[in-house]
Amino acid sequence: FQMDTTEESYLDLFPLDMIVYLTPDSENVLEDIDPKKVYILGGLVDESIHKKLTLQRARDQSLQTARLPIREYMVKTINTKNYHSETLAINQVFDVLSTYYETRSWPAALRAGVSSGKGYVLAD
Repeated sequence: FQMDTTEESYLDLFPLDMIVYLTPDSENVLEDIDPKKVYILGGLVDESIHKKLTLQRARDQSLQTARLPIREYMVKTINTKNYHSETLAINQVFDVLSTYYETRSWPAALRAGVSSGKGYVLAD
């Protein structure tokens, strides 16, 4: 994959209607990847994981939001820590998106990017 880095804000680089801010708190499910859109991954790294902070940031910037379809394709699994999280690291989100782009299969993509430590498994 080719990547460019810049210190410029995505708000200065792309029209607002092209930007989709990925956040686990969005009500909108990402159903497909639109090659004409720009997807923001890890636009805000918050190690304390404040709920809805990324969603609020996207709303403040008047951006479209979406979340990965974890709830639609995966189920919570019983684990010793009773831990379940739809919040993924940037590399995990990238793995999900790149696998989906190649396979057009959400189950394959989620299998590639959502580790068992998140407390989810693919539904049967």
